[in-house]
Amino acid sequence: MDRPVTSATFRSWARACADALGAARAEIDALNVFPVADSDTGTNVYVTLEAAAQAAEAAADAGRPLDAMVKEYLDALLLGARGNSGVILAQLLRAAIPAIAAGPQPAEARVVADAMQTAADAAYRAVGRPVEGTILSVAAAAADAAREAADAGQPLDAMVSAAAAEARRALARTPHQLELLAAAGVVDAGGRALVVLYDTTERFLTGRFAPAAEPVAFPPPPQPSADLHAGGPAYEVMYLLEAVDDRIERLRTRLDSLGDSLVVVGGDGLWNVHVHVDDPGAAIEAGIAAGRPYRIEVTHFAEQTPATSTAERTRAVVAVAAGDGLAALFSEAGAVVVECAVGAALALDRVLDTVLDCGADDVVVLPNSRDHLRICDAVAAQAREAGVHATVLPSHTQVQGLAALAVHDPARPFDDDVVAMTSAAAHTQHGAITIATEDGITMAGPCRVGDVLGVVDAEFAAVGAEQAEVVEAVLERLVSGSAELVTLVTGEGLQPDLPERIESWLRERRPDVDVVVYDGRQARYPLLVAVE
Repeated sequence: MDRPVTSATFRSWARACADALGAARAEIDALNVFPVADSDTGTNVYVTLEAAAQAAEAAADAGRPLDAMVKEYLDALLLGARGNSGVILAQLLRAAIPAIAAGPQPAEARVVADAMQTAADAAYRAVGRPVEGTILSVAAAAADAAREAADAGQPLDAMVSAAAAEARRALARTPHQLELLAAAGVVDAGGRALVVLYDTTERFLTGRFAPAAEPVAFPPPPQPSADLHAGGPAYEVMYLLEAVDDRIERLRTRLDSLGDSLVVVGGDGLWNVHVHVDDPGAAIEAGIAAGRPYRIEVTHFAEQTPATSTAERTRAVVAVAAGDGLAALFSEAGAVVVECAVGAALALDRVLDTVLDCGADDVVVLPNSRDHLRICDAVAAQAREAGVHATVLPSHTQVQGLAALAVHDPARPFDDDVVAMTSAAAHTQHGAITIATEDGITMAGPCRVGDVLGVVDAEFAAVGAEQAEVVEAVLERLVSGSAELVTLVTGEGLQPDLPERIESWLRERRPDVDVVVYDGRQARYPLLVAVE
């Protein structure tokens, strides 16, 4: 398939890869037993790719050309890489993508195969002590298959399919190469993440869904403890490092003498350093000797166990709000707010910083959008690594988040509070109106630009010319015989007299139902509706 690399295709591929790793995050976390059984590989690779995808999307929105978009994507990979596998995956992509993006268009099989080989070689060089049966083995096998396919004259899509198939076979071989995996009955977590990346790329190029690797039955991995593996270091140290390139080899030698799982990636004066050690101070001092380390993270593996609940624990709620009016509502109800406009990408780092800065032992996160669930799940996983007991409540809409917050009671036991909030969100019927921005076909029939669309439970349920008639159609669907309260949240573009008209309409039909109106000032949806 001839498909040139353009700004649009690169952005779409970056988003597809991040979303695929987000969907596989929990599975990959469960496979994680090497090098440390800390159950975070899936989260780390997802966070790494999500940060890069958001950078590509920001570059596209700013109208940047392909070369600038690729640079920002690669920089974000380096700056956002987390964990052993996240750093290695970043190195693989940083080594391969520039050659592909700058090569002939449409991309040629030989150029991509050479780029994959360059990437596999770079990943091996980046690791202090390469171990077979890991992501490195999967990358090398895929590169070999790509080269053989290119040598045989196969087109790009066939070559990528061959590489993806070999990656799946290499993944299945990892328990035979690494005793720790065989003992746990799992394949390598980092290798599984790379297979997800190859499979997604194959689907992106061909539109075909390739079969997954044979499933491997596995028990839950051992829980982290002070003795994660015999003689294993107790701390993970990561930092970004500004240093001239000729100082890096000495840094590698010094860090390699201090511990294991050493990965150093980067170039042109900026590096991402990852190592497991018993003496984190010495690892940081090695960075200082080489240049300027910053964004230093030190994790004590023994502390990566779920927090237990005690009466003295503090609690907070973090809510994602889609407008300054909604932000004020969540804040007045006691939540710590992260604002994110409707349709905008939610920055993972902003949410994570907010959760950690709360200063609470237990945090409930309200995503308030289906689009934000995976990012908030990853935030919660990272927060738990930092010692914060974070739980994501599946609120799919802003009004479900408001309903959940309305029953929040920090005096209750944490689990009871989460159950009550979850129940409140789940039992809140929700709808909205929006304005069609293009002609099309909906579940409710055809629409034209400017038509009012009624939404019920995330599906288009009504199309009309007037806001009032569409809101009434939405309410007819939502207001059941057991309804007690209707909440209207007004947004940009709503007709000024509509809330009053809707209140009168409801009073005529259901005088037993209370109505409350809030000014949310959200974009895109002139009105949000909740029925409880």
